[in-house]
Amino acid sequence: DNSSEFIPKCRTCRRQAREQSGEGDHHEGLSSDEELTPTEVDEFQKSRDNVLEDSRKIFEDVHADFCDIRKILLKFQEWKEKLPDSYCDAYISFCLPKLLNPLIRVQLISWNPLEQNFTELEEMPWFRAIEEFSDAENVSES
Repeated sequence: DNSSEFIPKCRTCRRQAREQSGEGDHHEGLSSDEELTPTEVDEFQKSRDNVLEDSRKIFEDVHADFCDIRKILLKFQEWKEKLPDSYCDAYISFCLPKLLNPLIRVQLISWNPLEQNFTELEEMPWFRAIEEFSDAENVSES
């Protein structure tokens, strides 16, 4: 099996090439194949900015009551309080994850847990709204 001999030789060749070219910003343990050039970083940032800009436009033509998770959950809470049998027969607890999924995904587009100052999921408004709705459901069921 020559593959185990090939990997160290490739690393040695790349290390020697970096030393000869004067590249000093390589970190040991990281593959040079994973390092991005400044052009690639710029292209990624432009692409990311375009996605974020497009994501802001997704719900611009939707009525505010139907693009805010808290307002949607309040409507379901009202349904449950007014017509509990109908609410139960519709299996709403199984439907809510599919219903809320696109709304949550849009809010998570810019979330990056690898950034130093990222917001914890538990601190996000949509998470707290779902948590409050779940607590209200548990109280009414007990």
